[in-house]
Amino acid sequence: MKLQTLIDGATNLPSVPKIIQELIESFSNDDFDIDEIAKKVSQDQALTAKVLRLANSAKFGGNRTIGSVNDAIVRMGFDALRTLVLASGLTSTFKAPPGFDLKNFWRRSFMVANRAKWVANYTKENSEVAFTCGMIHAIGDLLLHILLPDQANDIDSLAQKGASKEELQKNQLGFDYTEAGEELAIRWKFPKVISDAIRWQNHPEEHDEEGAALASVVNIAIYLTNHAEEDKQTLLESFPSDLGNTLGINLVEMLGSIDQLDDVDAGIDELIS
Repeated sequence: MKLQTLIDGATNLPSVPKIIQELIESFSNDDFDIDEIAKKVSQDQALTAKVLRLANSAKFGGNRTIGSVNDAIVRMGFDALRTLVLASGLTSTFKAPPGFDLKNFWRRSFMVANRAKWVANYTKENSEVAFTCGMIHAIGDLLLHILLPDQANDIDSLAQKGASKEELQKNQLGFDYTEAGEELAIRWKFPKVISDAIRWQNHPEEHDEEGAALASVVNIAIYLTNHAEEDKQTLLESFPSDLGNTLGINLVEMLGSIDQLDDVDAGIDELIS
């Protein structure tokens, strides 16, 4: 089975909203027009309602209720608004495939995203780009559940018993979720560093291009998510220090601040509601 042939023939391939593409382009564009983006966000009533609800929540609470996207930017900051719009736009793009827990999928995706942003702050990588990479790191797995639900569910059943999902997908389909995610990101016209980070998230050491650093950030974020329920000693004992060294992270500083992760997931349910 060829991945490109599968996607080319799909009639239910999700398309990303244009506002999402424009926001992602703004990562590398210092001349983007915040007012123009606010205007476009305001044209989407559901998105505006979510932005205002979060801006007036306890997390960003001020001494007055705000009622416009521009006021929300002032209170939240543009990076927070951009994160919210990206989250809302991407989560609303997909419908739950049969037998797939979409809410749990997005909750875990945002956990990885939050940790990717936290790790990126200790590197030279853009933390907002890292958040986006974390948010869509597993988008290829969701895509496979949309296009090949029976095969994907069978593979999931075995993966839950300890088998490698990546290896099973390659064995049965000829490609895995990282390759599917890369292809979808390319078709959505996302920057190459993002599609590369998705593709090489499990093996960043095998990639020597620009996206390798972001792939390493995502890899560490996945590790931190997988060990989120473990005690700090266990988490630190197996931490992928080799990737941290490759990224030039001051591990003493970063790992010494590991308790910050206890609060990093506040607000996830509001993002995926």
